[in-house]
Amino acid sequence: VPAAGYAFVRPSTTRLHSTVVEAEPTTEKPAAAPQMTRFDRLKAQYKGPRVVVNDSGLDFSYADFDDAVQKTDYAFNRNDVVKGIVVQHDVSGAIVDIGAKASAFLPTLEAALIQEQGDDISNLVDVGAEMEFQIISEEDENGQLLVSVKRIQYKAAWERVVARQADDEVFEAEIIAVNRGGAICSVEGLRAFLPGSHLAGMMPTEEIIGNKIPLKFLEVNQEDNKLVVSNRRAVVEQQMADLSRGDIINGMVKALKPYGAFVEVGGMSGLLHISQISYDRIDDLEKVFQPGDQVKCMIIDHDKVNGRIALSTKTLEPEPGDMLKDPEMVFDKAEETAARYHERMEAERKAREEAARDIVLGLGDSLDDLADDGANGEGSSDPLSDVSDSLDSLLS
Repeated sequence: VPAAGYAFVRPSTTRLHSTVVEAEPTTEKPAAAPQMTRFDRLKAQYKGPRVVVNDSGLDFSYADFDDAVQKTDYAFNRNDVVKGIVVQHDVSGAIVDIGAKASAFLPTLEAALIQEQGDDISNLVDVGAEMEFQIISEEDENGQLLVSVKRIQYKAAWERVVARQADDEVFEAEIIAVNRGGAICSVEGLRAFLPGSHLAGMMPTEEIIGNKIPLKFLEVNQEDNKLVVSNRRAVVEQQMADLSRGDIINGMVKALKPYGAFVEVGGMSGLLHISQISYDRIDDLEKVFQPGDQVKCMIIDHDKVNGRIALSTKTLEPEPGDMLKDPEMVFDKAEETAARYHERMEAERKAREEAARDIVLGLGDSLDDLADDGANGEGSSDPLSDVSDSLDSLLS
């Protein structure tokens, strides 16, 4: 109890705060466990008997071997071409040893460029076969690479096609499919388009699938993967090599135009001009020919580069106008009439040569006479001055 006159004062307490920052407790994250390979996972799940390997006493342990494998730089990159050996056939491909950490895998679709329907891997590559493979993927989680034989063969096929185009040679290929625009041919394992307009003597129907026909290239473009071929061009070239002026050929009238008829001759189209049908005048061509008519004609000119031929029937007329009166008779006697025509042309040729030779010899005699006159001092010093003066007067 406070004394009288004094007030009781309650002592106050002051709380002190520490300026030292206490460190918060930290929790370290455990290091991520290394990713297990497929083999490691299968090994961990294996419940069968285990073989304990004792490598004591050996200079090189399995651990050392594993370290050496891990330290080896294999340097296998996509698109590299490597040599390998087919070691095993699988359901969807083949196992290939290319010297990498893990065996490579060759899918069936990549085993060959040319594959028949129903082929499996055993028909395409043999176990133990050593060949070149192209790497087409990066390593997967097990270190395995995908490889291809097809892509190597594809590149080689294009190289052969480009070389063939440069030689402009005729080659044979098989028709493997048809469509509305034409046909598809297999050329060195590549798919080439054959337009329907370039098929000689046939239509793009199912019946021609499997046929081997002569072809020539129309377009080769490797960058656009475009390959176009022509059967008509190959046929024309082969036939034109055997055709000469004056030959008698059989053909069929394909179309009529105001200026003549187009005749198909073994896949080629020849023009029978209206002036070459008969020595008599023709007012209506449709009264002489109809599309589909079989005719015999003589070749009077040809363009082997472009595959064009000019035809004539009037050279086969025994008498002028016979093509309009009796064309069948003209065709029946075509060879006989043609032989007489060639004899007449040969006689005319010899006559022209004889006349030209006489002119040259006569001119030589005249020049000799002029030279003799000049030597004797008679006449002008220039024997051709009179001719020159006459020409000058005509041109002035």
